[in-house]
Amino acid sequence: MTQYERMQAGLIYDSADKEIVDMQTPYLDKLWEFNQLKPSQFKEKEAYMKEVFAECGDNCYIELPFHANWGGHNVHMGNGVYANFNLTLVDDGQIYIGDHVMFGPNVTVATPNHPIHVKMREHQLQYNKDVYIGENVWIGSGVLIMPGVHIGKNSVIGAGAVVTKDIPENVVAVGNPCRVLREISEHDSEYFYKDEKIDWENLEAYR
Repeated sequence: MTQYERMQAGLIYDSADKEIVDMQTPYLDKLWEFNQLKPSQFKEKEAYMKEVFAECGDNCYIELPFHANWGGHNVHMGNGVYANFNLTLVDDGQIYIGDHVMFGPNVTVATPNHPIHVKMREHQLQYNKDVYIGENVWIGSGVLIMPGVHIGKNSVIGAGAVVTKDIPENVVAVGNPCRVLREISEHDSEYFYKDEKIDWENLEAYR
């Protein structure tokens, strides 16, 4: 089994293996070019995501700069995804992002990890565990999502959270380590901030 095959299988592998580096480098060159695009170059941004990402739906937008170990090559992105500045997808493993997910600024999603044993780390050995983010999830500013995590659909991850374990559907979760604070409820369809009510009479088109 080659080091790349070990990488794909989620086993410990040599991340500095020549075959892997030779495959990875062209994607990093493309990513560098992507990050030079102007804010107005919408079509060019979309073209990059459609070409490089493993999957990319329609109406997706990334504020630059964007960082990814494989340029997004191992990212599976649904429709209507929005990412604010400095999204980092450490995509040595696969990252699955559902429809209408929103990322705040400075979010990191990591799939790789390194063995604890020092000798293995000296040789740059690592392993990857895929991350899954369900549809309609909102990831707040500065969130860190660790390898192997699943986040259920419709949930909200509060700013600065460190997500080390799976988060269920339809909850607000916060903290370090990230824990469920409460379920999303009917109250959230009436109030948008503390005791401030949503003026639905002026927002009928968005119901």
